[in-house]
Amino acid sequence: MSSFVRPADAGQDPLKEISGNYRPISTHLAITPPVSVVIPAMNEAENLPYVFKTLPDWIHEVVLVDGNSTDDTVAVARDLWPDVKVVRQLGKGKGDALITGFAACTGDIIVMVDADGSADGQEIVSYVSALVSGADFAKGSRFANGGGTDDMTPIRKLGNHVLCSVVNTKFGARYTDLCYGYNAFWRHCLDKIELDCTGFEVETLMNIRVVKAGLKVQEIPSHEYLRIHGTSNLRAVRDGIRVLKVILSERSNRDRRGGRRKAARALPVPSGRGEAS
Repeated sequence: MSSFVRPADAGQDPLKEISGNYRPISTHLAITPPVSVVIPAMNEAENLPYVFKTLPDWIHEVVLVDGNSTDDTVAVARDLWPDVKVVRQLGKGKGDALITGFAACTGDIIVMVDADGSADGQEIVSYVSALVSGADFAKGSRFANGGGTDDMTPIRKLGNHVLCSVVNTKFGARYTDLCYGYNAFWRHCLDKIELDCTGFEVETLMNIRVVKAGLKVQEIPSHEYLRIHGTSNLRAVRDGIRVLKVILSERSNRDRRGGRRKAARALPVPSGRGEAS
């Protein structure tokens, strides 16, 4: 894993000076790690033109995970991005789709983008910049300074705030947003967090386990737009309960250390000669 950031020299065109091993992002920035964008999609043919239009042309690959769409999702994706890697989802749920997509990525950096048009692909440069600057996990936040949302009801906003507070308290995190799916991370992070849920709550699970793994997290201000076409499968109460169950089922590192200390105190004192350490 390596990164390179170089300022532009006066009177020179930086892009002409960049080695072929580097991928230019702008006239002032180039990175060496390839970036994979994972897009889970099911019947999103109408939205994909908006999604792909915002993706930067310097990304390494787009991995579209098709959830057995009955419309032209796959055909539209291939027309918009001829080199798109299409992976068929065998299971069900957003978590299952993301896990499938992650396994198909070849880039060193993985970015998660929804297929409903709510995310601006131009923000990817902010996520990548955070990662090449030292973060392990770049977490999008609609409530960090500079972020925002056009697609959150008061009840969802309240629920997100409560759930976020619970995670911060239980796991020692400092998140301003919890249930948001626009994130990016180094691929090696997958070796340190085990993803074993199939639904929308996978995003919360990732946020918890990166903290438990001791990974460096940086929040990225992000603006969430309204879904362009179709209706969301998200249900505030139902999915909120599922997220809460994930939070409560995860043991914090402090809980585990406390459990070990209690177990140690419960051990009987050895008899006979010897030293206790």
